[in-house]
Amino acid sequence: MKKVITYGTYDLLHWGHINLLKRARELGDYLIVALSTDEFNAIKGKKAYYSYEHRKLILESIRYVDEVIPERSWDQKIQDIIEHNVDIFVMGDDWKGKFDFLKDYCEVIYLPRTIGISTTKIKKDLKVQNG
Repeated sequence: MKKVITYGTYDLLHWGHINLLKRARELGDYLIVALSTDEFNAIKGKKAYYSYEHRKLILESIRYVDEVIPERSWDQKIQDIIEHNVDIFVMGDDWKGKFDFLKDYCEVIYLPRTIGISTTKIKKDLKVQNG
């Protein structure tokens, strides 16, 4: 079985996220999503609209996702790859090159983002609408 892993906050889930998860799952037989915990988001200076538990429940309901694990730190990726016998690490191409150090442990693939949609854009649009 070929295992794939990806990481993210998955706040304000949208078509771009679903598209990334679908394409990531098509690269293997089993997709693991490492979901940023609320505590880790605070360290990163990110504010998620929904709690970790809420975002986890949503991700678990998506048919392309086989397992959701917590992302608690920047440094856990090598440990996760080894512990879960991961074959492929996937991120959006906005991260291109930043995870090449993982190539010693698995294949690293940067998938193109879905054009026209992003969480940043949605948050900006919501802020403009709400004043």
